[in-house]
Amino acid sequence: SSDLNVLSSIDYMTKGSITINGKQLEKLSNKQLSDIRKKDIGFIFQDYNILNTLTVKENIMLPLSVQKLDKQIMHERYQRIVEALNISDISDKYPSELSGGQRQRVALARALVVRPKLLILDEPTSALDRTTQKAMIKLLRQLQQTEQLSYIFISHDLNIVKALCHKVMVLRHAKVVEYQETELLFSKPNSEYTKQLIKASF
Repeated sequence: SSDLNVLSSIDYMTKGSITINGKQLEKLSNKQLSDIRKKDIGFIFQDYNILNTLTVKENIMLPLSVQKLDKQIMHERYQRIVEALNISDISDKYPSELSGGQRQRVALARALVVRPKLLILDEPTSALDRTTQKAMIKLLRQLQQTEQLSYIFISHDLNIVKALCHKVMVLRHAKVVEYQETELLFSKPNSEYTKQLIKASF
């Protein structure tokens, strides 16, 4: 019952709506929401545990098997994405055999293989060294153009946010402090909290 009370409290405090391609998610049925999650939204997490004990190829193919696509289409999509991310030579390896950068590319391939319209990335570079971070950001920028993707990029690293994002929302204690285009936010921040963050980061 304590869990239910917590959930009720959270629901009570939550307001607003989320719209993707003109569809308000909170108004959809569970099946409609599930279909959108499978086809239109991809996720990249900080934690590599999403890559289970399957091989690289099996990990990337898994979301396609859920969509029940034709085998030829699945194979073509797989080949295209591993070649784009330069990981075709590690298809038979397991996640435990890969470097951090390779694992994150596999996670990216797994998310992109279903051709989502929106990619949500939660601290995807925090566990990577600076050189690998730069390579990953460069790759994300390229994919943004070639795949016509929209990103929601969650990060504490303002250098990466500045390099990748078009607009920035600053949160403090789960509340929106500021929301601006990236260039304006870094050149003329409105809130004192944002000013402190920028000062501490640069």
